[in-house]
This record gives sequence, C-alpha cells and structure tokens, in this order.
Amino acid sequence: MSELNMQAPRKGHPKGLWVLFGTEMWERFNFYGMRALLALFLVNSLMMKEANVSIIYGAFLGLCYLTPMLGGFIADKYLGNRNCILMGGSMMAIGQLLLFTSASIFGTSLPTATTIMWVALGILIFGNGFFKPNISSMVGSLYPKQEKSKLDTAFTIFYMGINLGALMGQFICPIIGDVKDANGVRDIHAFKWGFLAAGIAMTLGTLVFLFLKNKYVRTPEGRPIGGLPSKREAADYEEGEAQQAHFTSRAIAFAFVTLAALFCVFYFGIGLNLIYSFIYSSGLTLAGLILSDKSLTKVETQRVLVIYIVSFFVIFFWAAFEQAGSSLTFIADNQTDRHFLGWLIPPSMVQIFNGIFVVTLAVPFSMFWDYLRKRGKEPISPVKQAFGLALMALGYFIISHNVKDLGNSGLLAVKWLILLYMIHTCGELCLSPIGLSLVGKLAPKRFASLLYGVFFLSNASGYALAGTLGSILPPTGDKFEKASKLGIDLQAVLNKTITPTAEQLKILKDNLISSEYPKFVGFTIHNLYEFFTVFVVLCGVASIVLFMLTPKLKKMMHGVR
Repeated sequence: MSELNMQAPRKGHPKGLWVLFGTEMWERFNFYGMRALLALFLVNSLMMKEANVSIIYGAFLGLCYLTPMLGGFIADKYLGNRNCILMGGSMMAIGQLLLFTSASIFGTSLPTATTIMWVALGILIFGNGFFKPNISSMVGSLYPKQEKSKLDTAFTIFYMGINLGALMGQFICPIIGDVKDANGVRDIHAFKWGFLAAGIAMTLGTLVFLFLKNKYVRTPEGRPIGGLPSKREAADYEEGEAQQAHFTSRAIAFAFVTLAALFCVFYFGIGLNLIYSFIYSSGLTLAGLILSDKSLTKVETQRVLVIYIVSFFVIFFWAAFEQAGSSLTFIADNQTDRHFLGWLIPPSMVQIFNGIFVVTLAVPFSMFWDYLRKRGKEPISPVKQAFGLALMALGYFIISHNVKDLGNSGLLAVKWLILLYMIHTCGELCLSPIGLSLVGKLAPKRFASLLYGVFFLSNASGYALAGTLGSILPPTGDKFEKASKLGIDLQAVLNKTITPTAEQLKILKDNLISSEYPKFVGFTIHNLYEFFTVFVVLCGVASIVLFMLTPKLKKMMHGVR
C-alpha cells in the first residue's frame, strides 16, 4: 500500500521546483540585465560599429547556447547536474565582474578594456553552458513518469521565474547603467554599475541553489536529483530503459570527421564566419552522434527525431525574437518616440515589456493548458509551437506597417514596440517553455542533459542567425541627421545619385555610418518596412510548415503529448 501511495501523482508541484525557479530567476537577472546594456556599451564605450556589434551580439548569444552541449555531456557522463550548476553560476558571476572592470577602465585604456571584455564574454559563454541545460534537466527530473503530464505547466511556471528575473534585470541594470542627462547625453561611464548589479544577482542565484538543493531538490522518494552519474540508482530510470549511452570509437571518430567537413562547408562553401560555422556544424554533428548510440530503441529514436525537427523550427523563432537586444534596441534608441505615460523610457529598457508580459501572462497560459487538458482538448506541443511562430510573424507584420511611412526623420511611437513585445511574448509562451517540456517528456534519461544541450543548440543557431539578420538593419534616422550635420547628403549617397569623395567616405566610416544599403539573399534592404518584412516571411512560412508536419510528429511521439 505504501508503495502505491508513493507512486500516486502528487497534488500541486514539488518544492524543488521553487528552488530551481529562484536559482534560474537570479541567473536570468544576470543574463538579461547584461544583455540590455551590452550592445550599447560596445557601441558607445568601446567605439564599435553597430553592424559589427550585431554580429558580435549574435555570436555571443549563439556560443552561450552552443556550450550547453558540452555542459550537458559533462553532467551526464561525469559531474552530474548539481556540480555543473554551481560551476556555471560561479563562472558567470566572475564574467560579470570582468565586464564591470572593462566598463571601469575603458576611458584610460581602451585596448585593455576591450581585451577584458572579450575574456569576460568567454567566461560567461562557458558558465552559461554548464548552467543552462542542467537546471532545465533537473526540472524534468522532479516529475516521475506518472506526473509527466504536469510538465507543460511546470515549465511554464519555471519560465515565469526566468522572466521575473529578466524583468528585474532589464529594469534595474538600465536604470543604473544606461543614464542620460537632461540634454540626452549618455553617461558612457555608468554601464559598469549595471554589470556589477548583474554579477551580484548571479552570486545570489548560486547561493540559493547551494544552500537549498539538498533539502528540496529530491525525488518523491527522497533521493537527491542531479548527483554524480555513477551514483544513480535503477529507480531513477523507466522500466526497460538503458542506463548508459554506448558510443563506439568508430562513431566518435566519424563525428569528428563530420564536424570538420561541415565546418568547411559552412566556412569555405557558404562563407559564414568562424563562430557561426562552428555553431551550425556542431549542432548537426551532435544530433547525428546521439542517433548512432546502439542502445536507442525504435521508439526512443523516433522521439529524439521529434526533438530535432522541433528544434529546427525553433531557430527561426529565436532569430526573430532576439532582435530585441540588437536591431530593436538600436531602433528604440535612434528612431522611436519613447515617451510613455509621461516617462521617457531609456532605450535599453524598452525590451523590459517582454519580461512584464511573461510574468503577467505565464500563469494564465498555464491555467489555460490545464483547462484544455482536463477536457481532452489540449493541442500537442508542436501545434502550440506552430502558433508561437505565427504570433511572431503577426507582431512583425503589425510593426512593419507602422514604420512604412516614417521616412528618415519620423519617429515610431513606442506603443507599437510595446504591442510587438506583447504579441511576441504570447508566441514565446506557446513555444519556449513548451519546447523545454517536450524535451523533458521525450528524452531518454541517459541523454536528458545532452538533449537539452541539443535543444539549446537550436537557440544558438537562432541567435547566430539573429546576428546576421540584425546586421542588415538599414540606416536609421539618426544616421541621416548626423551625416547632414557633417555636410553629406546620405540619402543621395545611398541611392547613388551622387558619388561621394574619398574624404566623404572616410568621414562616414569614422562616424560609423554605412555608405551602402545592406543586402540579404540578393535583396537590398532600403528601409525598416523591408527589414521587418524579412521576419514576417521567415516566421510565417516556418509556422505553416510545422503545423503541416504535426500529424506525422504526433505518431512519432508514441503517446506523449
């Protein structure tokens, strides 16, 4: 009788969910607070060009979600989730303190500050890699097989923690780090305080996990979750499930050869940069390596393939969504009337509305999924994610028509950016927590953290694509105004109705103003309307294709919703 009671589904959610909620909340404060300031810091303090910053920003985010592959592998094979979370949290706190140092000394030594910035970003990338897949894997491990139906709701609650932290970070870090005086002149020395606040938040998150994990992050039977792989028990696995992966030496050698070949294709054949080439080739290689494991059953193989297929479509979502930290921030800074309810919103803080809407809407979304599930009408996860992509396309469709007639001097009303973030947040809640939940439901336990790493590789690929797409942002109104003050008709230069002199081209270059319109797959992007239309098409087509694939995906999931 006692065994039956232990296996009966619990009411509500385990207390360990709230420990992981709090840990992730402070980590996201750290990450999103830094993210809100990073692009502006690179442009205004380290004197980098906006197009280059978009590439750097995309590469940084891409690598942050590439390293979870490494962190997931090390956790599954050697260190366990707990140790990797503590290691990752400590590294990210150190990375933020190095950014604080860079932002403190750039005025006296720009080369040294730039070098420290690169080191800081590198430490943050690896810290995130150890942290990100393992905390998500532990959320899934809190729920035994008979409670897996709760995972969509659990991850939506967990996702609210993510965005509560993001909301606080996007509010506090810009308030103290993105400061302008009454004349609109930015204090380029204030960025350091935002990075310091991010570092303090990461330290708090690491301490929360350190002191509460042993008491609360446990199975219903009381066994600790996320310990060393060598100490796992048979009870931690489903009946008949293999407990160890079996990669042959031949498979591993073939994976390295494949990685090198794909890298050459992306780098030399397609012309992507080193980082983007490595991100894309790593994702494809890891996906193939997992499928080569001889212990996979036919059902497990098909479920893993569902994760891969969904992950591919997630790329397009994040490529559009992550314009928030680059192109949308530049538009908010340079061509937006940011007055809202009597308050002039700092440009780096406009993206805070995403966090506000997630925190506001996460619980209603969670209740809505519960309501549909109880009535047998809940759509399967890929359908929810197709809706998420459709909402992303809708948000960009609306804003594209509101920038259509701005010209070079008009200002976009900030309410349209707020509406964009609201629609995109609804799409995010249909896609991101649902994707995390889907991996938790479908992944064999011996691959759990590694498959979260694969899922985050889709984020990495999306962020890399976001950097590429962000770099095709056409000149905003401030560039035309600045060029005019320098005695150059930028519109005529761009339209090639005049031929600029070598001196004029140098002046434009020195002032970080492009003398040509950007191009994308053979198309010239002349204005913001055409720029936003790119995202409407990408996400709209991806949504339709994913929705059409859902009947096949449902069969491959073998009963998992």
